Amino acid sequence: MKWYPIPGIELTGKPFIRKVKVSGKGIIVIGYEDKLYALGSTCPHAGAELSGGWCKEGKIICPFHRYSYDLQTGKGSPGQNDYVDSYPVEIREGEVYVGIETFWDRVLSR
Repeated sequence: MKWYPIPGIELTGKPFIRKVKVSGKGIIVIGYEDKLYALGSTCPHAGAELSGGWCKEGKIICPFHRYSYDLQTGKGSPGQNDYVDSYPVEIREGEVYVGIETFWDRVLSR
């Protein structure tokens, strides 16, 4: 796993959704109920940009068709049969980091 710093995120306790580009991937970093989450930024249902959505009851809600995805796992709500990628998040010395699995991580885990 390779860890990437995400500059410019201030942890104020207020909710936020911020789109970033990490290792060529569009990712949204979400601050919700004093926790941080990182998910893929595109809704798999219709390709909408999830950074324009909102959080409710532990889920990100897509702004187009209101599909919802669990903030921790990226799993779609029952009946959707889809998901968005989820990424681990760490805070190190006040800076936010997102972990991206590398090719070698996948190969060595087999």
